[in-house]
Amino acid sequence: MSDDFKRVESHACPMSTCAAPAGSPCRTGKGKVTSQYHTARFRLVPKLVKALNVPTPAVRKPGSVWTELPRPKGVGTEPIGHVRLGYARASTARQSLDSQLDSLTEGGATRIFSEKISTRATQRPELDKAVKLAGELRASGVRVTLVVHEHKRLGRGIELATLAEELKASDVGLHFLTGELQGSHDPSGVVFTVLAALSGMEREYIRDRTLEGHESARKCGKTIGGAGVTDDHMLSMALHLREQEMSLRDIASRLVITNGQKKGQHPSPATVMRMLREHDEQTTAPLAS
Repeated sequence: MSDDFKRVESHACPMSTCAAPAGSPCRTGKGKVTSQYHTARFRLVPKLVKALNVPTPAVRKPGSVWTELPRPKGVGTEPIGHVRLGYARASTARQSLDSQLDSLTEGGATRIFSEKISTRATQRPELDKAVKLAGELRASGVRVTLVVHEHKRLGRGIELATLAEELKASDVGLHFLTGELQGSHDPSGVVFTVLAALSGMEREYIRDRTLEGHESARKCGKTIGGAGVTDDHMLSMALHLREQEMSLRDIASRLVITNGQKKGQHPSPATVMRMLREHDEQTTAPLAS
């Protein structure tokens, strides 16, 4: 039997809906042992970062009533060493990164990831590399901080909040050298809490605006934008992944558009949310009537 589950359980589950301590399997909201470990947890293990899922072994009795198991020795010990990774971004090719790079170097960043890419871009390769490396280093026992010139370099609104959630899951800190959020922020600190709340409010705002837009479009007899990239297979897979308590961002990264101009690409988290929301509305409508 693979001992991957032992590596996963060497970490406490960062999912607020689970929060299983180190040494115990993940649990569902109804207090049962999950059939597989949560994504935010097994991704703390470098070996499993690219895995789609990690099944809970039979020895943990998936589906049974969850009970806390003995915690492994050494849990809670202080991290050894401290690595500061830097990230710099400019919105256009004409903008210079020199001032950011100099600032990050002075701020103690030993390795810097940089790119020139628009704020509107959904994929930022260098930022993804920085976050991945930060998670791997933290999983090895090293304390890690992602250093950025100012929070706007990472994104705005829900983008920043979603990234903060990902860093918190990996127990990686943030340090902004300037701007409204200037200073060092621990994953358990108030800034991460505020960003998580912002993420929730932003999602609710997007949800309400999306539903309003759908209703308006239906009344006008228009086709709802974005519907062309979804299909029954994508919906089925999205529903399955949602049952595993994955985030919209993680679900979107596992889906692939099979038709149209965006064929081969991943749908956006907003498209996934719209697709699931419409499914839920159609499912509950007969019951309401």
